[in-house]
Amino acid sequence: MPTQPTDQPTDQPTDQPTDQPSHQTTDQTTDHQARGAGVDVAALADALDERLRDADRELARRFPGPRAGRQPVHTVYVPADRYDAGLTAAWGAAATAAVDLHHDAFARIVGDDALEEAVRRKLASEPVEDLRIDFEDGYGTRPDAEEDAAVDRAARELRSSMEQGTAPPFTGIRFKSFESPTRRRGLRTLVRFLEQLCQDGSLPTGFVVTLPKVTSVDQVEAMVLAAQRIEAGVGLTTPLGFEIQVETPQSILGPDGTALVARMVHAAAGRCTGLHYGTYDYSASIGIAAEFQAMDHPAADHAKAVMQVAAAETGVRLSDGSTNVIPVGGPESVAAAWALHHRLVGRSLARGYYQGWDLHPAQLPTRYAAVFSFYRKGFAAASTRLHDYVAQRESAFMDEPATARALADFVLRGLDCGALDDDDAVRRCGLDRAALARLARRA
Repeated sequence: MPTQPTDQPTDQPTDQPTDQPSHQTTDQTTDHQARGAGVDVAALADALDERLRDADRELARRFPGPRAGRQPVHTVYVPADRYDAGLTAAWGAAATAAVDLHHDAFARIVGDDALEEAVRRKLASEPVEDLRIDFEDGYGTRPDAEEDAAVDRAARELRSSMEQGTAPPFTGIRFKSFESPTRRRGLRTLVRFLEQLCQDGSLPTGFVVTLPKVTSVDQVEAMVLAAQRIEAGVGLTTPLGFEIQVETPQSILGPDGTALVARMVHAAAGRCTGLHYGTYDYSASIGIAAEFQAMDHPAADHAKAVMQVAAAETGVRLSDGSTNVIPVGGPESVAAAWALHHRLVGRSLARGYYQGWDLHPAQLPTRYAAVFSFYRKGFAAASTRLHDYVAQRESAFMDEPATARALADFVLRGLDCGALDDDDAVRRCGLDRAALARLARRA
């Protein structure tokens, strides 16, 4: 029997109003309401609260959200035997001298007189935001007596700079790793330095230590134990925080195929303040030829993407690595190194890595030029969107709370490093620092 064509008239009368509900629809609605009225929402919510209680507690413990306070835009690594109390001012002067000597090249990269002037002010007032006195690769292997003497001298010099008010806002040391061949020397340096620096029992504000070449979660747990013992032995009244340097393939991918860096973050018992990518150790460990070892290599991007997800919402901050192409030599060499460094810093910022390493005073000008440019160029749009969001005013963007948090965090970072002006931010955003911190969940 042939199928009835779909365009043929049916038995349904064609003159029935289309907006008149049928008895069947009414009965279904009534039946649905009757069934819905039988759900005790409060009781169900209580049951779900009980079922999810442990999961809620673990989420709050493991993922507390952004860390409060300022994050430095870079970390300067200085071999311990080259450090003294006057280093910060000396680096600022050397950086300014490099700009003066190669001004045309720097001006071409910056392309903005006002921005150049802002960089010069930064170099004069706060050339180094975060300093790491290096007893690891930058210092090398020395006789114990020589390293002990370097530890004592560096600790005295750092304390002196703090007393004089010339120390950077963030400081610390990098000691040798917890791998078997260097474990005892690294621990000896760490304890000796803290004993010299913290004679009154207080840990300097902004002080953190760096645990390098981490290859296992066990080493992170060992660092927690070491920190506890050191605090008790030295008499520290504040917890000792540490950064994990991600510079081995084992820290990214464990033997079971999992991302060990995520487990490392949570094994640190709240003491881990940051994950720092190590460009050259990591690249060499996975077999990349020296010519191609760089911050923007695909292998580096993969490692940093894993780090980024592992650290998200944990309060652990991220830092990119360094470029070893240094702006020294003739004008062409300096110009090429500056252009490379400026591009790499901007690239990191765009990918959510707001910190990196600097290894030479001549890298400071392009560090701040790239950072200041990033925040200044993005400020107009960010401030407008924030103002519209807070005022609940219709605009071209339908921003959600998560985006508003990111916008507030962006403005705060620009204010923290000096790229943006406080009064201008309040005027254009309608929010002061405290309000921005609350919106960014940094308060």
